[in-house]
Amino acid sequence: QVQLVESGGGLVQAGTSLRLSCEASGRTFNNNAMGWFRQAPGKERVLVAGISPSGVFTYYADSVKGRFTISRDNAKNTVYLQMNSLKPEDTAVYYCAARQGSKLAYTRYDYGYWGQGTQVTVSS
Repeated sequence: QVQLVESGGGLVQAGTSLRLSCEASGRTFNNNAMGWFRQAPGKERVLVAGISPSGVFTYYADSVKGRFTISRDNAKNTVYLQMNSLKPEDTAVYYCAARQGSKLAYTRYDYGYWGQGTQVTVSS
C-alpha cells in the first residue's frame, strides 16, 4: 500500500518558521517528481513548490519564492518543505504529492499520489 505521510504542521506566529516532512512508504519515489500543494478554505488546491527526482530542478509559486525551500532525501524516501518568514496568508492545509513521471508539473491533476494533509496556521 502506497502512502505519503506529512508531518510538521502546526500553529505559529507570523515571522517564524516550520519544516514540513513527507515520508513515502510502499514504494520509492526516487524517480518521480514531487510537490507540496496547499489549500485554504474556499480556495483551490495550488502548487507551492515542486522538485525533480534528483533535486536539481525546483519550482516555487511567486507567493513563496525566497521564503520556502523544497528538498528531498531519496535515501529516506522523504521530501521536505522549509517555510521561513511565515505570513497569515500561508495558512492552509498542506499536501504532499508525487507524480507518475519525472518532470515537474504544476496542477493537481498531474499528481497521482497524495498525502492526507497537514494544517499550517499562521497567526498575526
